[in-house]
Amino acid sequence: MFDEQRFYDGIQRDFPIVPRPYQHAGAALDMNEHAVLTRLARDVGAGRVSRVGAVFAPNVIGASTLAALSVPLDALADAAARVNAHAAVSHNYARTGHPYNLWFVAGARDRAALDAVLAGIGEDLGQAPLDLPMEREYHIDLGFPMAGPCATPRGRRQPAPAPVALDDDDWRLVAALEGGLPLTPQPFHALARHSGVPLHRVLARIAQWQASGVIRRFGVILHHRRFGYRHNAMCVWDVPDNRVDAIGTRLARVAPVSLCYRRARRLPAWPYNLFAMVHARSEAELHAALDHFARRAGMAELPGRVLRSGTCFKQCGTRYSWEAPQP
Repeated sequence: MFDEQRFYDGIQRDFPIVPRPYQHAGAALDMNEHAVLTRLARDVGAGRVSRVGAVFAPNVIGASTLAALSVPLDALADAAARVNAHAAVSHNYARTGHPYNLWFVAGARDRAALDAVLAGIGEDLGQAPLDLPMEREYHIDLGFPMAGPCATPRGRRQPAPAPVALDDDDWRLVAALEGGLPLTPQPFHALARHSGVPLHRVLARIAQWQASGVIRRFGVILHHRRFGYRHNAMCVWDVPDNRVDAIGTRLARVAPVSLCYRRARRLPAWPYNLFAMVHARSEAELHAALDHFARRAGMAELPGRVLRSGTCFKQCGTRYSWEAPQP
């Protein structure tokens, strides 16, 4: 009998960077290559799996930011569609609990290009987006354990790497990776053909990026709501600057926190600098996390908000290479 928990817990990270990775991954799961590819193709088609590929560490190969707009409810879907039309936008969610109610992530090859994206969205929507670049990460892991969020590893597995400079071959490889590996027996051969980068360099470069932390995670990327993570919230606090790193580091160890980081304030509209994203499988689990923040993590004394996740208008990997050079 197929064990879905074992399958997805075993294939969400540390995906083998070898010529026949699905065969290699299947061997560890007592499955043949065809069975692995068939299962993934079925779940991609059903919208349960986004892709098989790389999650790059933020602000290492390019620039990204979390941004928000304040939109009347009756105009929310239209505004989201206009934001989604920008290739730089990867995630776009409605959130309740604050006048800023449309939240999206945008990325680009550098900060100047990202600023141009935000300016274009502002011009289109008649409102400058709230721009909240990350200043420090405490925990980022968007793998979703099938046993539940309490099984998520706590804290970073390695320090965040310094930004790296990419050449044109690297950017073409990034562009090919962002769409995910094809579900074929030799997917890295396809990446090599698509990017114009020789296969040996494709394998070596991806392995190097993974070893150095430029790639934070390589494996199957799930659409988490399809696996039961439907009770989600972005929690934010206004923390004194001399305390935020200590509190953020402590908060990052709390399950089920899946993201925890410091971002820029934008006064007076946005005074909050500490963010924790909670992904939970039940309302009780979410409330238990919020209660933990208040009672045991010492957050009740700090001004804060809980922004519940609503409609998902877009969800894919952060796009850095939408202006990448062609081979």
